[in-house]
Amino acid sequence: MQLDALAQPYFLTAFQRIVSRIEESLRETPETALPVSMYIFGDGAVHFYTGERVSIKIDATFFHRIALPDNLEVSYRAPDGAAKLLYFNRQFNDSFALVHEDAYRDSVPLELREIDSKVLDVRLLSALDLAVSKISRLADHDRQDIASLAKLRSINSNSLRIRAEEAMKSYVGHLARLQTSIDLACNIVATVE
Repeated sequence: MQLDALAQPYFLTAFQRIVSRIEESLRETPETALPVSMYIFGDGAVHFYTGERVSIKIDATFFHRIALPDNLEVSYRAPDGAAKLLYFNRQFNDSFALVHEDAYRDSVPLELREIDSKVLDVRLLSALDLAVSKISRLADHDRQDIASLAKLRSINSNSLRIRAEEAMKSYVGHLARLQTSIDLACNIVATVE
């Protein structure tokens, strides 16, 4: 499946403009430090898989310390004429999401036109790891996103439980709440299977 095939064209254009600004800021980086890997989480990543619920922000983490450029927001018009804004979420922190230790290794490349992957390697979490990352908060829209991924047969309840419980082994804190969220997420997926 081509990952950008389901994305709304206006979202994809705005997304590419922001990513190209990041890539442009890396052009003078020594080759030995390239490529910089950028991992997309959140609603934006779900949109690439499902084409549903257009995001207003890009949640991402990098495998380098990076000084981001200014102007990482793009305004555009949706097909209904409404003014929209897509911005890079500078406050995103993957430490608060449930993330499996292999999530970055198992991520999938997102090929974007005019983005040189030898400079900026843009990747989406796999559909399974994206669903796992939604479990820690499990707000209403996270539940909807998990159900949307399940409807596409991108995930199933058994693999979600296994991956989430493996991820939980490296976490500390209020794990009982997290286990309850895993159970709820697996039930959401099971109703779609």
